[in-house]
Amino acid sequence: MQKEELELDLLLLAVYRLSGFDFRQYMNSSIMRRVQNRLRLEQLPGITRLTERVIEDETVLKKLLDDFSINVTEMFRDPSFFASFRRNVVPHLKGLPEIRIWHAGCSTGEEAYSMAILLEEEGLSDKVKIYATDMSEKVLRAAEKGVIPLSKMQDYTKNYLQAGGMRSFSEYYTADSHFVTLDPSLREKIIFAQHNLVTDGSFNEFHVVICRNVLIYFNQDLQNHVLRLINSSLCQGGFLGLGSKEAIRSEAHPHFVEYDASEKIYRKMNR
Repeated sequence: MQKEELELDLLLLAVYRLSGFDFRQYMNSSIMRRVQNRLRLEQLPGITRLTERVIEDETVLKKLLDDFSINVTEMFRDPSFFASFRRNVVPHLKGLPEIRIWHAGCSTGEEAYSMAILLEEEGLSDKVKIYATDMSEKVLRAAEKGVIPLSKMQDYTKNYLQAGGMRSFSEYYTADSHFVTLDPSLREKIIFAQHNLVTDGSFNEFHVVICRNVLIYFNQDLQNHVLRLINSSLCQGGFLGLGSKEAIRSEAHPHFVEYDASEKIYRKMNR
């Protein structure tokens, strides 16, 4: 095991030196699953050989970076979170002259589009700008297209209705026999951009930051780093939404107070 951990450390160092993407503080168990999968696909005997291939062949490096990008998402994922956001957070946003929302680690953009739909229904679309970021250029290109397999729409429609959707979900897309394309008016509200939570800094002041199901892949030090970044990116009184398995230790981050504990919604307040 010590040999394997050393090999993994050297692989991640090589990835960082070659690409600038730093995965050394990700949870080892999560990274190791993706490394083992890449070993099988490349038919390599061990991690050291994969490190050699990464150094020798840029295409293998790009494949590994795609492997490390976490792309698990869906429209209105965890509907109760969006229902709580609509009920408890939106009233605070309605009095603002403009609304800036950051979806950090947006993957292929489904949750950012979900937020755009929610705010459209709440009459806020004219003054909202959603910034959706991810480390992976590949998933951002997919997100910008706003194209989703038709097979997923039955589940997404259930999520939408459970989240408090006010219309027929089909009003927000056009469909063919295999895919749906989200309405261009939704895409106009979202700016997709590359941003690395590990190495990049704050780039705006936001009223809401959504960073759901991202921290679970980081070790404690990196979680603390990202939460400090989010704190510096949120205005006073701003809201933070985390995933259902994520939480904030109040002693380490006293500016964040629980606003809806069951849905992991926090508010930045001076204690």
